[in-house]
Amino acid sequence: MEHKSVLLDETIDLLDVKPDGIYVDCTLGRGGHSSEILRRLQTGHLYAFDMDQKAIDESTPRLEAISDRFTCIHAPFDELDSVLDSFGVGKVDGILMDLGVSSPQFDDGARGFSYREDARLDMRMDQDQALSAWDVVNAYTQEDLTRILKLYGEEPFAGKIAAAIVRARQTAPVDTTFQLTDVIRQALPQAVLRKKGHPAKRTFQAIRIEVNRELAQLESVLQQGLDRLKPGGRMAV
Repeated sequence: MEHKSVLLDETIDLLDVKPDGIYVDCTLGRGGHSSEILRRLQTGHLYAFDMDQKAIDESTPRLEAISDRFTCIHAPFDELDSVLDSFGVGKVDGILMDLGVSSPQFDDGARGFSYREDARLDMRMDQDQALSAWDVVNAYTQEDLTRILKLYGEEPFAGKIAAAIVRARQTAPVDTTFQLTDVIRQALPQAVLRKKGHPAKRTFQAIRIEVNRELAQLESVLQQGLDRLKPGGRMAV
């Protein structure tokens, strides 16, 4: 399946890539945006971050076919400052962030991101990190579950779903995505279940954001990024 990057042409046009510029792609993914930046560089360099080592492994050959003027970094993008410092990089000409989960992570059912595939609860973008969706579902307090479902999922039935999860895990751990979706369905009113859209969508989004610290990372990297830009530099998010 061909991977199509979101707003690819618009983003690259607005970055106004300079041939000798230093650029950072904070969310490499499958390399769509990075490839277009790299094609425009002559003496410049691209630094590409991703928490997912599989994404780096799959993107590297694609980038190598274009140029060798790039460095891939297996790290969360809120480490932007420390990583660039370690490479001796000061101010940069442009920064790109394409936020959220990438479609290949959803497509791989074994990663546990999708409520449409049955797999062990995981949702880790970085497979080396300890915290997974299983830990959130089976170890967080009812109060913390309610909080993240409200904050990260804007789930109107956060309290009912959190209570249902806690009840279910008292009998046995909630191990899989389908087990979790069953618990969610049981917590929701029939009128909600009849509506268009999957009833687990908001809950899965909230858990994924919690597992990967997505909003906390974003708050940090936005400030780091702005401070890193040269005068006239651009950041596309």
